[in-house]
Amino acid sequence: MYRRRILALLYLALLAPALTLPIAGASAQTFSKPVRIIVPFAPGGASDILARLIQPKLQELIGQPVVVENKPGAGGNIGAEIVAKAEKDGHTLLLMDVSPLAISPTLVTGLSYNPAKELAPIGMISFAPYVISINPSVPAKTVAEFIAFGKANAGKVLFANPGIGLANHLTNVQVAKAWGLDVKHVPYKGGSEAMKSVASGETHLTINSIPTTAAFLSGGQVLAIALSGDQRHEQFKDLPSFKELTLEPVDSGSWQGLLTTAGAPPALVTRLNADLGKILAMPDILKRLGDLGAQVKAGPPSELATWLERNTTTFEKVIKESGIKLQ
Repeated sequence: MYRRRILALLYLALLAPALTLPIAGASAQTFSKPVRIIVPFAPGGASDILARLIQPKLQELIGQPVVVENKPGAGGNIGAEIVAKAEKDGHTLLLMDVSPLAISPTLVTGLSYNPAKELAPIGMISFAPYVISINPSVPAKTVAEFIAFGKANAGKVLFANPGIGLANHLTNVQVAKAWGLDVKHVPYKGGSEAMKSVASGETHLTINSIPTTAAFLSGGQVLAIALSGDQRHEQFKDLPSFKELTLEPVDSGSWQGLLTTAGAPPALVTRLNADLGKILAMPDILKRLGDLGAQVKAGPPSELATWLERNTTTFEKVIKESGIKLQ
């Protein structure tokens, strides 16, 4: 009897730590309060649309309220800084076209946060290629014909940009250089204004997103001649891709991604990445992204981290070589 009692006490002593300690990683994977998705641009844009598509799905998966907050300004840096400086618990997320995160470290003097050190990638969401479009009065129907036109009018060709230092602008600079053209880059306040300038004949060419370009194409106000990316697009099967044109950078376009504050529990980041993958595989989400001209680009956090590192280096070179400065 005495021996059985001793063995029972020893068994309970050995079992006690397993009863009192949490399962490894369980607490880190649990959301304990509402989650914020910060969109650092105004309502209605691609990032905002994606955030509001993802919001109800993520809310259901994590069992906590998820709220989308628009924090526009400074090319996305105001909203990005909010997430960078947030509590390191993974409950504040950043959803945006990630290009500004790769551009700002070089372009913005005295940037108040460090994207590489203060933001933690969760995963890429989608890629939407850029469309190169020209005014129909330009005597060109193809890239080769536009290059010939540009060389015959050196110094007179006007490239419309949605804003100084935006990814579209840097792509304009890269394309003009690759084509060997001497052009003038004209900044506008947004993609729609740049499109209007090409449609009216005020400028000759612009590089813009599919949703922004589509309305002008359907009305015949502009003519599309190429599409960024490494393959032809289902909605623009007649347009050559940057890869076909051996035009760098092939992967120019709108890359939407999800990030959180650096230092967030790794297990929670893994959970968020898995949930994001589930959402992006849902048929209704796939259809909506397709309607927007985007392709799903789900993957591990490391892929987004690699993309940011590579493009930060690329954009730094373009900015410094072209002498681009914010005014």
